[in-house]
Amino acid sequence: MSPSFTTGEPPALDRAFDSPDDKRRYNERLFATIAARYDLITRLLSFGLDQRWKRRVQRLAAAGPDDVVLDLACGTGDLAFGASGRGARVIGLDLTTRMLELARERARREAHRERAVAWVAGDMTSLPIADRSVDVVTTGYGLRNVPDLPAALAEIRRVLRPGGRLVALDFDRPESRAVRAIYLAYLDVVGGTLGWLLHREPAAYRYIPASIRRYPGAARVAGMMRAAGFPDARHVPVLGGLMAIHVAHASS
Repeated sequence: MSPSFTTGEPPALDRAFDSPDDKRRYNERLFATIAARYDLITRLLSFGLDQRWKRRVQRLAAAGPDDVVLDLACGTGDLAFGASGRGARVIGLDLTTRMLELARERARREAHRERAVAWVAGDMTSLPIADRSVDVVTTGYGLRNVPDLPAALAEIRRVLRPGGRLVALDFDRPESRAVRAIYLAYLDVVGGTLGWLLHREPAAYRYIPASIRRYPGAARVAGMMRAAGFPDARHVPVLGGLMAIHVAHASS
């Protein structure tokens, strides 16, 4: 039986953000439900640009053969496989064990010949990783989904070696009210439609705009990173500021 990190029935979407535990329980159920369609949805909602953005993350992370890379919220393994292809030793961690099962199946199916990835079930706010043991941390869409962002950033800082790199891709929360309204309306309509068509559950992908509404936004997240021990944290706007890539180095 797959391990679970939460107890109790997950809340409905309108209660999913009431507490860190509610968000954790909601996410564990949600991502188990959508795991098989996760890659398809990511491609659709990114207008097919998702892979380009992830290649940019890989360039900014600059992992090499001597590096240990921790990919958080690894999903089916895009960033983990990319780092492995550069020769790094890679750990892919995700809260949802079904995602990890699909990553392992993908590795077998695609016959990856790179250095093997170690797949680990775990919570970003309590990493099962030793202090100062990692050179690079990457994550795609992980920071927005974590139940307790300051706790997750503290954990990332703990496991990184001094000078280690954090590179994170995610949706941003546009500052312009007009742009934000259009953006979120698009995600609401498209997400609800895809949720109904693929899962008979319209709320499944409405979680994305709901989480963006509550996300601090890229600039404030960079400030939170600096407070957590990443003094040079910055963000790179992507897709006209609808997305962002954070880049930061752990303090010495």
